[in-house]
Amino acid sequence: MNRLAGVTSPYLLQHADNPVDWWPWSPEAFEEARRRDVPVLLSVGYASCHWCHVMAHESFEDTAVAEYLNAHFVPVKVDREERPDVDAVYMEAVQAATGQGGWPMTVFLTADAEPFYFGTYFPPEPRHGMPAFRQVLEGVVAAWSDRREEVAEVAGRIVRDLAGRSLAAGEGSLPGEAELAQALLRLTRDYDEKHGGFGGAPKFPPSMVIEFLLRHHARTGAEGALQMAADSCAAMARGGIYDQLGGGFARYSVDREWIVPHFEKMLYDNALLCRVYAHLWRATGSDLARRVALETADFLVRELRTAEGGFASALDADSEDAQGRHVEGAFYVWTPAQLREVLGEEDAAFAAGYFGVTEEGTFEEGSSVLRLMRNGEPDEEARVADVRARLLAARELRARPERDDKIVAAWNGLAIAALAETGAYFDRPDLIERATEAADLLVRVHMGEAARLCRTSRDGRAGDNSGVLEDYGDVAEGFLALASVTGEGAWLDFAGFLLDIVLERFTGEDGQLFDTADDAERLIRRPQDPTDSATPAGWTAAAGALLSYAAHTGSEAHRTAAERALGIVGALGPKAPRFIGWGLAVAEALLDGPREVAVAGPVGGELHRTALLGRAPGAVVAAGEEADAGTEFPLLVDRPLVGGEPTAYVCRHFVCDAPTTDAGELAAKLGG
Repeated sequence: MNRLAGVTSPYLLQHADNPVDWWPWSPEAFEEARRRDVPVLLSVGYASCHWCHVMAHESFEDTAVAEYLNAHFVPVKVDREERPDVDAVYMEAVQAATGQGGWPMTVFLTADAEPFYFGTYFPPEPRHGMPAFRQVLEGVVAAWSDRREEVAEVAGRIVRDLAGRSLAAGEGSLPGEAELAQALLRLTRDYDEKHGGFGGAPKFPPSMVIEFLLRHHARTGAEGALQMAADSCAAMARGGIYDQLGGGFARYSVDREWIVPHFEKMLYDNALLCRVYAHLWRATGSDLARRVALETADFLVRELRTAEGGFASALDADSEDAQGRHVEGAFYVWTPAQLREVLGEEDAAFAAGYFGVTEEGTFEEGSSVLRLMRNGEPDEEARVADVRARLLAARELRARPERDDKIVAAWNGLAIAALAETGAYFDRPDLIERATEAADLLVRVHMGEAARLCRTSRDGRAGDNSGVLEDYGDVAEGFLALASVTGEGAWLDFAGFLLDIVLERFTGEDGQLFDTADDAERLIRRPQDPTDSATPAGWTAAAGALLSYAAHTGSEAHRTAAERALGIVGALGPKAPRFIGWGLAVAEALLDGPREVAVAGPVGGELHRTALLGRAPGAVVAAGEEADAGTEFPLLVDRPLVGGEPTAYVCRHFVCDAPTTDAGELAAKLGG
């Protein structure tokens, strides 16, 4: 019996009709394995994963494979986005055993949830040195039946190895000038000067690293840091990884030149990049950065916003093409003939040159991914806009990619921060409203009456899985950004509530942080990872929010916790800066103060806007003109108007500048 009907995960629901007798991750599944004396097949993926779909079609929809699976295993299906803790623990084992990882992830476990054999995608027939999935199953069954002692020994050794990997926050000293300079030097060595970004193919958007580079430039004036950030952003925005018609970024580029993306669009990438481009505009005034920030924000609202006011997780990479085939990228790519059909000969020729559409193509079967091949001339603006609009309208008639419409708390926190700041920078109150509505949903549904944060929801119904550290850190970050932009102190209070739980439930005795709460489900190891993946690590996301909250409130406990957590950045930053970018960005804020800005005056007024546009790393802003504003924002206590005029107060390191009523003077104090 397949037990996936009725769950909240769209990924699990995609498998609810498989002939495989899937179980969700649950104690009952492992009890069943123990009762039947069979191993557990753990299959981990997510709804917009291309190769997850491929393996499902090839193997999990195959009746003969399913019958064998059901007879010899207890099959367990996990959505990695709902259970990042389960995913992290077994992915660590897969990477340790094989040197690589990815999704779908296929792991064979004992009834005690101990792993003993690993893999990712397995084809239906042997290919490219990979065994067929059926061969793998038969091999595991033979080992389970004939070499049980060996299986137990392997499983025990893996669990012992994982258990010995606990990290202490104090493994490094607090990151200072030397460590951040070394991190910048290492990034310079890894930088791709020709194409932007870091490393080779596949190439992922380095969002957190760019935030570090922008903050480092703001604090030190290092032009090389700003140049790497600006050039990388320009290369991505002009490449195929960016949707030149509808806005928004694909997950990564399969090549180092940003030409051909893996077409799925993730909420977290677009939230992070929206904020990156808004911050780049704040630093440089770049028209390209402004356009991309706004187009990405509009993409988030138009294509990912749900009826409940939150933001869906992803758009699939695949959709139906004109022949009815379900293929990757079909919604986004173009041939010269398709351009002519929509635009006519003359405009099609112009569009082909402008967007790099050739007869040979840059993708499959002669199709091309749109890129910006040249800068448009001023007299071409109207023509480019007209061509874009007509192509977008034609694309809307194509079969759309599926949407994974579950709400992930952490990723919505990232979106709230991005939309709130982008709305404030570019006078788009509608974006601030969308951020506020998403924050309301998190409070109503994800926090609810349980006084804890749940990881996911769908259709306004909270899921069963507890929030992990990244949920608490990123949601607190979003609430803090919203408090600064809106002047509504309730969001500061909500952030404090979440961060108190971080201190109580996620922090170890020596200040290290864990990805799961101390009362969460016990896995074979309590997951703990300070390095960024496609999103900021929970460890450093929490450290950043703790530091900002301490700056807002003066709380010594929160600042001390942030500093203790940042010890790991002192250890890893100089060695692996590409993988701890957000930690480095938080360290920049720590070195700068961060600055505390109180604006006694109207929310949205000139001084408030100037404060928000200040480039000082991690500066916190409180604004309000009511007499009791200090009851909501501690920074506004005893901060009166000067001469009846709106007044700004800037402090850091326990020292305050003289108050100012002049926006230009305030901008100078904040690096504006």
